[in-house]
Amino acid sequence: MSSFDKEDLSGFVGKHLVYTYDNGWNYEIYVKNANTVDYRIHSGIVGNRWVKHQRAYIVRVASEVYKISWTEPTGTDVSLIVNLGDKVFHGTIFFPRWVINDPQKTVCFQNEHIPQMEAYRDAGPAYPTEVIDEFATITYVHDSGVNNEAVINCPASELPADFPKNLR
Repeated sequence: MSSFDKEDLSGFVGKHLVYTYDNGWNYEIYVKNANTVDYRIHSGIVGNRWVKHQRAYIVRVASEVYKISWTEPTGTDVSLIVNLGDKVFHGTIFFPRWVINDPQKTVCFQNEHIPQMEAYRDAGPAYPTEVIDEFATITYVHDSGVNNEAVINCPASELPADFPKNLR
């Protein structure tokens, strides 16, 4: 029997996090509600890509540890472990080959280009899949409330130079 309520996501829903992978890639995610995330990619092969209303599977696996998983219209699969207590993050991203071959095709506000992303995905190639499996350090955590559309509302290139220093 676990010592925590596996169904209780209240310590996670509404959290806005910025994290940097050990490989230097900088990402940001907002847990909008119990089954939706918004995210923004600051750097890496798909830096400046951003997404709103991504359907996700979110579960609690320990007292302050959560897992988020989803499949993008691009065919990219993502699985994230967020350890709020230790400010440690682990991400596994399964990129289809077409994204690795031409990542710039995905650098956009995905919501305005979903049919195009699906067409790229369907055209492939999907394999061999490129797996990125990295730890990250959480550098910013804030409770931004549930379903707050203002948290992630522009590409990373439009953020102030001191982001996220002056957020709240």
